[in-house]
Amino acid sequence: MTIDLDRAYWLGLLVSVVLPVLVGLATTRVTHAGTKAVLLLALSGLNGFLVELANPGPGWDAGTAAVLALVSFATAVLAHFGLWKPTGVSGKAQDSLVTGRSAPRGV
Repeated sequence: MTIDLDRAYWLGLLVSVVLPVLVGLATTRVTHAGTKAVLLLALSGLNGFLVELANPGPGWDAGTAAVLALVSFATAVLAHFGLWKPTGVSGKAQDSLVTGRSAPRGV
């Protein structure tokens, strides 16, 4: 059996692995976990539908796009808990764009 996936599918899988880091860049440590999960789900859905749109196949199929979105979300969650969180990349991504002051005002 040979696996022959188009470039769009491989790119979609790569984007799925990077999505948790993008969510970390867009949120802070105090952002509610549910908000982060909804943002990850939305980005995964967008990724799945864009991959199906970029697929050079005969046409766009909503069912395939929905399956790709679910695969993208599952891959992103697994990448977050299995790759990014244990290595500390998620925390570093959230700390990189923090603009809050460390000292109180007026000091």
